[in-house]
Amino acid sequence: MKRQKIGIMGFGRIGREFYRLAQQNDQLDIVAIVDLAKPEILHYLLEVDGFEPGEIKLDGNYLISKNSRTRVFQAKEPSNVPWDIFGVDTVIDCTHKYCSKSQMEDHLKGGANRVIISTLPRDEIDRIVVMGVNDQTISSDDKLVSAGSSTINALALTLKTIHDSIKINMAMVTSLHAFTSDQPLQDVAGRDFRRSRSAAENIIPNMIPSAAWIGIVIPELNGKVEGIALNVPVSKGSLLDFTITIQSDSTSIDDINQIMKKAADKKSEWIEYCEDPVVSSDVIGNDHSLVFDAQATIKTSKDMFKILCWYDNGIGQAARILDVLEAYKKFEGIGGK
Repeated sequence: MKRQKIGIMGFGRIGREFYRLAQQNDQLDIVAIVDLAKPEILHYLLEVDGFEPGEIKLDGNYLISKNSRTRVFQAKEPSNVPWDIFGVDTVIDCTHKYCSKSQMEDHLKGGANRVIISTLPRDEIDRIVVMGVNDQTISSDDKLVSAGSSTINALALTLKTIHDSIKINMAMVTSLHAFTSDQPLQDVAGRDFRRSRSAAENIIPNMIPSAAWIGIVIPELNGKVEGIALNVPVSKGSLLDFTITIQSDSTSIDDINQIMKKAADKKSEWIEYCEDPVVSSDVIGNDHSLVFDAQATIKTSKDMFKILCWYDNGIGQAARILDVLEAYKKFEGIGGK
C-alpha cells in the first residue's frame, strides 16, 4: 500500500518530536524538511533529543533513517517551497508563524494536498481538530487544518469531559506555560513590553488564544470560557488551572474525579488520570493531551470547583498532530496503521 509522503516546515521542538514519532510508523515517509538552520545543526539536535548515535545519519543535505530519506533545505516562507517536486501529500507546518489562511494556502499552491499547522490559526480555516472532542467532524474537503495547540487540546478535552456529564455554567482558566523558543533569556526589546523580559527570570502574563476558540470546537460552551496565560521559568512541563461553575449543587470532589477517571479509561490515548503528587517535571515526555491531577481537586462553594491538568506542550502536541494526520488517512486511500 502507498506510503503517505510528508513534508515538515519548521524543525523546532515540535517539528523534531513529530519527526521522531513518525519514525515509529512505517506508513509515513518524511520526504522533506524545511528550516532556516543548516542540516548539520538539525541533525545534531535530533541526536541531542534522544536518537541513538547513527540511528539518523546525515548524507549531504539528506537525513537518512530506516523509514525515510529526507531532503533538508532552507526556505523563508511557504510560497518558496516546491512541495510538488517531492510528491508531498501533507505538509506539517510547525513554524508557529505561518498560521493565516493565505499562508496555509501557499503550501497548497506549492503542490501539497493538505496542510496541518501545529498551533491555532489566525483566521477561519477549514477545521480545527481537537482529538477526543470534535475529530468525528472531519471531512475529506478539509485542506487547511489546525491540530490546535497543546493548550487547547488539554483545555477543550477537560471541559468537554466534564460538560458532557455535568453542565458547565462558566469556566476561568489560567495556563501556567513553560517558556517558549520565541522568548528571550535576557531582557531585550521585543514585540511587546512583557515579552521583552527574560523568560528564565520572570513569570510573564500573556494571552491565551485557546479560550477564544473554544466556541468553535465546543459550540455549547461559546462565550462561557475566559482565561489568561502565565509563562513561567521552566523549560518543559505546563499546567492548566481551572475554576468552573456547574449546574449542580450536590456534585462532590469525588464525582468530578470519577468523571475524569472514567474518561481516562475510555480515552486512554489522550487522558491520563493521576493520583500521585506530581509536579511539572513529572510530565516531561508524557504524550497525553492532559494528565488530570486528582489530588488537586477542590470544591470552593456549592457549585464551584478548582481542578488542575498537566501537559507536556512539546511531545503532547506532536502526538496530536500525528493523530490528526492518521484521522485523515481514511479519506486518502493511503496505508493505515
